[in-house]
Amino acid sequence: MSLRYALLALLRVGPLSGYELQKQFSASVGHVWHAPDSQIYPELRKMETEGLIEGEEQPRGQRATRRLYHVTAAGEAAFLAWMKTPLEYARVRDPAHLRAAYLEAASPGDARAFFRRHQAQWETELAQWEGELQRIAEVANPMLVRRLAVTDPGDRERTVAFKRFTYEGLVDRARTEIEWARRGLRLVDELESAGGAWPGPGIPAR
Repeated sequence: MSLRYALLALLRVGPLSGYELQKQFSASVGHVWHAPDSQIYPELRKMETEGLIEGEEQPRGQRATRRLYHVTAAGEAAFLAWMKTPLEYARVRDPAHLRAAYLEAASPGDARAFFRRHQAQWETELAQWEGELQRIAEVANPMLVRRLAVTDPGDRERTVAFKRFTYEGLVDRARTEIEWARRGLRLVDELESAGGAWPGPGIPAR
């Protein structure tokens, strides 16, 4: 259900077409809530059926049209109610840490490859989120610019502060995962240098 509230958050800034919404989603909300187009467009149709948003056909060029979505009063009320509702946390499903728990069954080389891939993945995430922090500092994020344009001047600093706070948390998470991967690499080295046979895949441990 969080997807619809992410979409409402974007549409509260102003009307968007499905294509524009998908682009804005990828460049902003998508950093904290991944959703492919195959989920976004069906959810928009559901939201329109439920009266949370309203679509309006507009001409595009000489023959084409586009559907522009607006938040309704019911959608605004649903979004504000969601903001007040206590968050329900899902149980952890972490494939990387699940894999790490059984690395004794892998060869040292495979264990190192796993940790290096994990480190590389989170270094990519770190670079992206640090870039977003920079864009927030410069007020260069297009969605933030649109949001501030419709925000009362007295509320703009609070808006920027929470966006900055969110990405600072993501940066902290990425740095933690990178350090965890580095510790994993050191652990593999320590276990291998301690002596004794390290069973490879399919070889029973003694």
